[in-house]
Amino acid sequence: MIILDTDILIEIFDRDSERGDEALEAITSSSEDVATTAISLHEILYGLEKYAKPIKDVLLLPALPYTKRDAQTSARMETDAEADGRPTRRTDAMIAAIAVNHGASLFTFNVRHLKPLEKMGLKLFSAT
Repeated sequence: MIILDTDILIEIFDRDSERGDEALEAITSSSEDVATTAISLHEILYGLEKYAKPIKDVLLLPALPYTKRDAQTSARMETDAEADGRPTRRTDAMIAAIAVNHGASLFTFNVRHLKPLEKMGLKLFSAT
């Protein structure tokens, strides 16, 4: 399974984004199941609502919930990253935990911020 991060969704839903077209091609050629997280869904819906953009298409995408298990995993990931001197945003740790707990790969353009979480079990999806 591939979990789409917010930045990927933004590019895909931007009809004029070449980067989004390339991301969509990588996803479809992988033939894996695709979902996002409830956290990324909130982030993208916030932007769409704020700028009065249509939300119908994004609601078709399955969204994985944030569970108690994910909360435990993300708290550990966040504190471990801080201890390593590479603090991560809380929402990034939450999204990463959902991916880890589902055995999924996370597709993001925010590789620099999320790469440190690989040693804590995160798998990043590579479009290449």
